[in-house]
Amino acid sequence: MFTIADVAGSRKDRSPAFDAEALDQLGTLRALSRRMAPDRTEADDLVQDAYLNAFRASDRFEPGTNLRAWLRTILTNLAKNRRRDLVRSRVQFNEAEVARAADARASGQASPEQRLLSEVVGPSLQAALESMPKTLRDAVWLRDVEEMTYADMARRLRIPIGTVMSRISRGRRLLHERLVARDRQDEGMKVAR
Repeated sequence: MFTIADVAGSRKDRSPAFDAEALDQLGTLRALSRRMAPDRTEADDLVQDAYLNAFRASDRFEPGTNLRAWLRTILTNLAKNRRRDLVRSRVQFNEAEVARAADARASGQASPEQRLLSEVVGPSLQAALESMPKTLRDAVWLRDVEEMTYADMARRLRIPIGTVMSRISRGRRLLHERLVARDRQDEGMKVAR
């Protein structure tokens, strides 16, 4: 694992009581991380990162408050962030579609990227957009496709800029959720075949 000396920041910056009490929570944090992580290695990494973050931020901990809860919060937030980042980084593609698009490119047609977008992503994206409420769909379309500024959108839609930003945020989140749900549904149908 690691020692306190491995942690960035001088030990002089922290009280020995903080270090001792924090390390007393090691078993609790390990047990919690094993429930959150898919395997033991990932769980150990979570615990190590939680301690690194805690020792680096020890000056923000208020003595006399619940250190166990503070450490558990750090660990839980790290686990959530890792899951979120994993979902966002997942890239899926269909090798047959990529090969077909590359063949079409060789024959002088649209680029593979253009074909994939129009043939594979296009219908899914269009269906997801069409399933959204009009106010959110319009906000996402105007900002991301027509590349309008917030001020121009506010004038065009006759709403405050804050509402524009809120609708874009909610619309993008909903669009992402619908695309992920369609992707899962498509994968489920492939498995059923």
